[in-house]
Amino acid sequence: MNLTEISLIDQHGHNLLRPEVAADYPYPAVFTQGYDPEIINHHARHTLFYRRSLQEIGTLLDCEAEETAILARRQNLGLEKLSEICFNSGKIEAIYLDDGLEPDAILPLSWHEQFVTVKRVLRLEVLAEQLILQTEDFATFLTRFLQEIDPPPVEVVAFKSIVCYRTGLEIDTVTTKVASEHFDNLKQQLADGRSLRLVDKPLIDFLLHQALLIAAKYGLPVQFHTGFGDPDLDLRLANPLLLRPLLESPQYRQVPFVLLHAAYPYMRSAGYLASVYPQVYLDFGLAVPFLSFSGMGHTLRQLLELAPTSKLMYSSDAKFIPELYYLAAKWGRQILAEVLEEAIASEELTATEAETIAIAILRQNALDLYH
Repeated sequence: MNLTEISLIDQHGHNLLRPEVAADYPYPAVFTQGYDPEIINHHARHTLFYRRSLQEIGTLLDCEAEETAILARRQNLGLEKLSEICFNSGKIEAIYLDDGLEPDAILPLSWHEQFVTVKRVLRLEVLAEQLILQTEDFATFLTRFLQEIDPPPVEVVAFKSIVCYRTGLEIDTVTTKVASEHFDNLKQQLADGRSLRLVDKPLIDFLLHQALLIAAKYGLPVQFHTGFGDPDLDLRLANPLLLRPLLESPQYRQVPFVLLHAAYPYMRSAGYLASVYPQVYLDFGLAVPFLSFSGMGHTLRQLLELAPTSKLMYSSDAKFIPELYYLAAKWGRQILAEVLEEAIASEELTATEAETIAIAILRQNALDLYH
C-alpha cells in the first residue's frame, strides 16, 4: 500500500522551540524521553531511533547523515524554511497543539499557522497552576478555573490531562471541602513566591472531575497521557486500566477519552478499553516514531488485536523541532501500510477496506471526533 498521498491530521503534537532557546538545546535531547545529561550527551545517540532518524533527516535535507552536517544544514536553512520542508514533505494538513509543554520556551500557535492548520489542546494542569498563583482563596480560584473552560475557548478542540505524570491514572472522588483545604495548604507553601508545579493529588483529581463534567456538557474530547514518558512519570500508575471507574461513570458517558501514546507498554489494555467502552479512543503517537522499527509495528498490531479501526488515530507527539513531525509522518504511514497489508494477506480485509481504514486512521477519525 502507498499511503503517501493521504494528508495527515495530527491529533496531538507540541509547539516548536523559539530559536534562541533551541540554540542552547542539545540536538539528541529531542530524541529521548530521558533528561539526565549522561543520557542526552551520550546514550541517546546510540538508540535505533536516533541512528534511523539521522539517515532520514540527511536524505530529507540533502546532506550527510551525520549530526554535525545536519546541524550545519539546519543553520543554513533557518527555522522557517526547515519547518516548511518538514511539514510539506510530511504532507501534514493540521496539528492539534498542546501548548502547555514548556510554555515559556515555545513559539505561539499563530507562528505554526503559516505552515499548517492549527487547533489548540488545553492542558488542564497548566491552567490550574497559572490560576493558583493568581488567586488567594479557593472559591475565587474555582470560579476562574471553570470560567476559563466553560464554555471551552473557540480555538480549543480538546482538553488534556497529564494527571498520569503528576499523580497517576487512579483518579479519586474528592469533595469540595477537601479540595479547598488542599488549596489553602498549597498557598501557604507558596508564600515565598516560588513557581508552582501542581502535584497535590486531591486537588488535581478534584479539578479533573470538574473538567470532565464540562467536557460532557459539550461532548469535548479529553486527551490523557498514558503509558511511557520521561522519568517524572511512574510507569506503574500509567496503565489506562486505572481509568475504569471514570469510564464506568454515567456522568462521563458523553466524554470521548483519548488515550495517548498507544499506552505503551500497555497496548493490549488500551485496545481492550477501546473495544468495550464506546467513549474510548486511541492514538499511537510517541510510540511512532520513538520505538525501533519492529517495535512500532508490534505496537500497532497489538492495538488492533481488539480495538475497532474507527477508534484509532494518527498523531506524532512531536515537540520542539520540525523534523520529528516529518519522521512520525513518514513512519506512521509506512508502519500502518505494513500492518494493513498483513491483514489483506490473511484475508481479514480486502484491499478496498484497507484503503478506507488507512484514510480513517490517518485523518478521518480525528476530523469526526473533533468536529
